[in-house]
Amino acid sequence: MAQTVTELRNEIRIAVDRFERERAATFTKEDLAAVCDAVGYEIETTGRLPPKAEMRAGILWKIGAVEQAHPENAPSSFRKDELKAILAAIQ
Repeated sequence: MAQTVTELRNEIRIAVDRFERERAATFTKEDLAAVCDAVGYEIETTGRLPPKAEMRAGILWKIGAVEQAHPENAPSSFRKDELKAILAAIQ
């Protein structure tokens, strides 16, 4: 049986040492920061975390889903195929 988007998000959370969520929930900034670290996208962590769009764009760039990290072109949440690619990249 195919995994749902929620199941994929939770697998990613677990892989980056974050907490699994019982309900469907998009990634928090902290979740995205952990994924950035796992895929090798460096973000500034000494102050506030960058905007979610910036982190999503960087993650997609590092896994090869896009050619450049442009936050203005980043999706508001990852699609299922993107989640699968992220999971494959961090495992």
